[in-house]
Amino acid sequence: MKLTVNGETNELLDPEINLSKLLEIRRVESPEMIAVQLNGEFVDMESYPSTFLKTGDEVEFLYFMGGGSW
Repeated sequence: MKLTVNGETNELLDPEINLSKLLEIRRVESPEMIAVQLNGEFVDMESYPSTFLKTGDEVEFLYFMGGGSW
């Protein structure tokens, strides 16, 4: 299965991958601290296990960043 993750094309052998498994495969640290978009739509964290990917999907991992200025 081919899909795009953060702008880069990936080929995965397992045709039955959900968002939770993709986060594991990509070794995302602190997955509770990111937002995930699937084909331009945000996905609730509770839905990761039931959201299965298909060929051609575009996934974006959006990392929260703190900071500020004086």
